[in-house]
Amino acid sequence: MTAGESELRELRASVREFMEAKSSEDAVRKLMESEPRFDPAVWAQAADQLRLPGLAIPEEYGGDGFGPVELGVVLEEMGRALLCSPFFATVVLAAQALLASGDSEACARHLPGIAEGRITATLAVAEDSGSWDPALVSTRALPDGDGGWRLRGRKSFVIDGTTADLILVVARTVAGPTLFAVDREAAGLTAEPLETLDATRAMARLTFDAVPATPVGADGAGGRIMAKVLDIASVGLAAEQAGGARRCLEASAEYARVRHQFGRPIGTFQAVKHKCADMLVQVELAEAASREAARLAAEGAAEFPVAAAVAHACCSRAYMFAAMENIQVHGGIGFTWEHPAHLYFRRAKSSQLLFGGPAVYHERLLDRLGI
Repeated sequence: MTAGESELRELRASVREFMEAKSSEDAVRKLMESEPRFDPAVWAQAADQLRLPGLAIPEEYGGDGFGPVELGVVLEEMGRALLCSPFFATVVLAAQALLASGDSEACARHLPGIAEGRITATLAVAEDSGSWDPALVSTRALPDGDGGWRLRGRKSFVIDGTTADLILVVARTVAGPTLFAVDREAAGLTAEPLETLDATRAMARLTFDAVPATPVGADGAGGRIMAKVLDIASVGLAAEQAGGARRCLEASAEYARVRHQFGRPIGTFQAVKHKCADMLVQVELAEAASREAARLAAEGAAEFPVAAAVAHACCSRAYMFAAMENIQVHGGIGFTWEHPAHLYFRRAKSSQLLFGGPAVYHERLLDRLGI
C-alpha cells in the first residue's frame, strides 16, 4: 500500500507536530543522560496515537502495510528532531530482517508485538571491527544436542542493545552466517552500554555465553538476508540523515537572519550566503537521493540496490557537510556544549560510520554496480 501526496503531507505534519511536542532540545538532552535512552511513555504514545511502529509492517502481521516511502517521511522527521527512541533498531533493522528472512513462523511470532509497540527489537551484526559484513562474523552458533542452538561470542555497536526485548543475531554455523532470535532474558546474555560519540543513539556490547537461540530463516542464509536488510536500512538511515541535514540548514538560515555584525545581519555577507547556498545544494541532493531510493524500493525495481548505495553515500556526505557548516555559521557559540549544533554533528558522524563508513559504502556502491 502506498500513500498519495496529500496523505504523505498529512503524515509529515502529524509526525512533525509529535516531534516538536515530545523531542525538544531539552527532552533530548535529558534522555542523553538517562537509562533507558528513550522515554517509554513517548514510545507508547507513538504506537497508540500514530501507530508508527506498525507503519511498514504488513497487515497480516498487525501492521498498516505501508512501505519505504512512508517510512522515509517518518525517519526524516525523526532525524530532524534527533528523536531518542528504539524506532530505528526495531522497525528499520529488526522488523526488516524478519521480513527478509522469509520465515513466516518467526514473523507471526514477533511482528505483531512490534507493530503494537509492545516489543522493541534490534539487530546484532557488527563485532569489535564495526563491520556489518556477515562474512566477517566470528560469533558461533552450535547445536546443543537437544535440537536447539547456543550462541558464543560478542557483538559490538548494537543499537538499543541494553533495552531491546528481542535481539536478532547473525552468527556462524557450519552452513555459514545465519540469523537467530534471542530473548532479552536469555541465560548467558550480558549487555553493557557503550559510550559513543552520539549519545542520542544508545549502543551496547553484547556477550553470548552459551545463550539459547532460535534460527530465523534458512541455515546459512544470513548473508542473503543481510544484503536485503542493509539496502533497506541504508535508505532508512539516508532519510534520517536528510532530515537532520535539513534542520542544520534551517538553523543556519535562521541565525544568519537574526545575528547582526557591523550593523547588519550576517546573512547579508557573501561568505555566509555561500555557506548556506552550498548547504542547500547538499540537502536538496540528499532528499532527492533518499526519496528516489525509497520509491524504487516500494516498486521492487531492479535499480533499487544501486539507488540505496547512492543514497547512503550522498546523505552521509550531505549531513556531515551541513552539520559542520552549521557550526561555522553560528561562530563561537556553535562550538559550545550549550548549543545544539554539536548534537547534530555527533549524530551526523555516527550515522556516517554506522554501517562501516565511507570506504565500505563506496565499495558497496561499486559492488551494486557490478564493478
